[in-house]
Amino acid sequence: MSADSLHASAIELLEKWSPGADYDQSLRHAMLAFLGSAPRGCLREHVPGHITASAVVFSHDEREVLLTLHPRVGAWIQLGGHCEEGDDTVADAALREATEESGISGLRMEPELYGAQAHSITCSLGVPTRHLDLLFRITAPAGAVPVRSAESTDLRWWPVDALPENAEVLLR
Repeated sequence: MSADSLHASAIELLEKWSPGADYDQSLRHAMLAFLGSAPRGCLREHVPGHITASAVVFSHDEREVLLTLHPRVGAWIQLGGHCEEGDDTVADAALREATEESGISGLRMEPELYGAQAHSITCSLGVPTRHLDLLFRITAPAGAVPVRSAESTDLRWWPVDALPENAEVLLR
């Protein structure tokens, strides 16, 4: 459990990821270059930017996706957040964040990388930074009822084919 294990896990995920789109390939290479120059780049203390861990949480039947109305972003987005020194891997951070932000236990995560995104944001550091977001696909158990945390303005299931207008979520 350290910045080193988080860093190593992020590199491993990105090296194994084989996205098809040119944009995603470019983002993959940029994130690997970033990690090559930022040994503590998985922690929020790295002010120029840092790896974050996100979870695209699907209902058990994959008909709905759980989104949070993020107070800083002002849009419906996937669950997720900062890696912490207590997280062994970026995947561990994504599952921790999804569980904390959804209030749902028994979430099942696919181990491989689902996708990646980059966002300019003023996060909890209070200064403009960049979130280099690694996304994981997670499935909720049948009958899961989300409970909004203090980190969210709203939290709800949305049909995957009827997302709100201001949704910023990667669905593959």
